[in-house]
Amino acid sequence: MIETPPLVDQYCQGVLRTELGLATFEAQLIHSAGPPAAGTTFFDTQTGFALRRWCPPLLGLEPHCAPARYLARRRELGAAESARRLLRGSGVAARLVDTGVPGDLTGPKELALAGDAEAFELVRLELLAEQAADTSGSAAVFLANLAEAVHHAATGAVAFTCGPGPGYADAVAGAPEPPGPGEVHGAAGRWLAGRARGGAVRDPVLLRHLLWSALASGLPLQLHTGGDSGEPKRLTEFLRAAAGPGTRVVMLGGYPYHRQAARLAALFPHVHADLGAALGPTGARAGEVLAESLEIAPFGKLMFGGGGRQLPELHAVGALAFREALGRVLGGWVAEGSWSWRDAERVAAMVAAGNARRVYRLDERG
Repeated sequence: MIETPPLVDQYCQGVLRTELGLATFEAQLIHSAGPPAAGTTFFDTQTGFALRRWCPPLLGLEPHCAPARYLARRRELGAAESARRLLRGSGVAARLVDTGVPGDLTGPKELALAGDAEAFELVRLELLAEQAADTSGSAAVFLANLAEAVHHAATGAVAFTCGPGPGYADAVAGAPEPPGPGEVHGAAGRWLAGRARGGAVRDPVLLRHLLWSALASGLPLQLHTGGDSGEPKRLTEFLRAAAGPGTRVVMLGGYPYHRQAARLAALFPHVHADLGAALGPTGARAGEVLAESLEIAPFGKLMFGGGGRQLPELHAVGALAFREALGRVLGGWVAEGSWSWRDAERVAAMVAAGNARRVYRLDERG
């Protein structure tokens, strides 16, 4: 068995504080625009099967028990106690928590207490912009407030992150360099004037400004890729333009384009890629997906990120599926003689925790 240290989860969200019924619980299992097919549930997915494998034992049940039995046990224990058992059973020593997600979710301090682990804050750039806009009456004041907000956030957070979706990739696809002051001022004025019709930041110039403001702070910048966020290769020219001393960009997710993300991590010295977020959703195929990233990128450029959200079960599944898949893949290479046992354990320690501690400079934060 390959030994790995307690994990550093480089991206997750808080968990819901409320008790959940069957339908509400199922709706959190996967991203879907509608209900499951007639006669099925969202437990009939790789995520659902992975949950039934890993989570019941943490609540005192047998693996693969029926969903109704699992949820009954969850209600018996209560939301708080269930979350505590699931988070502590995941083997995570530190979590980087996106605090920009709407909803009644636990913050870093609550996750730290419930999971008996360190927790650090990830700050969403677009949320900073919306907060700065709420206290600004003009484009000039807004941009000054935004600059101050980015500076202040950089003193307490470990990284900047962005919401998922294609917006950032679209924004930099044809114009990867920083926008000029006039462009930014004009875009800010247009956005402020139209905020009554919807507050989200969608202007490509403002999105580029946010990215480059984050890079100038010196903190790592996380970018979602894969899924609704699109192919990582669309960020190639932005990553090329962003290369420089001290710059650290981390591509989150990537699946089903995880090989592209690994290739960009191999190509650019300042770019790193996520190894873990696809493993829960791919379930029984997690080992194969993990191996495909390990085929391409240098091992010092890959990090675990569970991507847990809403349900503490997704935190546990992401971590436990990663640990099992990593042990299975590396152990297989040792068994066939391709790797030594010592090298396998060294690489496991790197991707499970060591790389993240270095990239995010966690040990400097005491």
